[in-house]
Amino acid sequence: MEKEPITILGLKKLQDELEDLKKNKRPKVVAAIAEARAHGDLKENAEYHAAKEQQGHIEGRVLEINNVIATANVIDVTKIENTGTVIFGSTVTIKDLEKKNNKSFQIVGKDEADINKNLIYFRSPMGKSLIGKKIKDLVTVQTPSGEKNFEIIEVKYI
Repeated sequence: MEKEPITILGLKKLQDELEDLKKNKRPKVVAAIAEARAHGDLKENAEYHAAKEQQGHIEGRVLEINNVIATANVIDVTKIENTGTVIFGSTVTIKDLEKKNNKSFQIVGKDEADINKNLIYFRSPMGKSLIGKKIKDLVTVQTPSGEKNFEIIEVKYI
């Protein structure tokens, strides 16, 4: 299996989610299934079927998280010398050359990516365009709405 990079914070969040699934959500759904069984005929018992479906989702997510953790390559950028190059885990400030505004993003793994929190997947069009570039480099990103041009203003390893 191919190792997938993940930040320390991303790994911690996955471990916390896994613990919550195992210690809280799994026991609750097992109790809900037992209660639904006590109501009798399971063929027409909507509560039972809903609880079983929820159990399937929980077990699937547990397997998925275990797989991600097993194949994780944890990257701690704070222990890497900052050369000004955009790497996995770095925080990049870019200037939109059209709109003239600045935005900051952290380059992260698949399970951590959340554009609303300025966390972008390193294999996304933006992530791929930024990796390997340095401060003052110009970057062109292909987006659904066309080409966007940016300048790298700052690179932090935090």
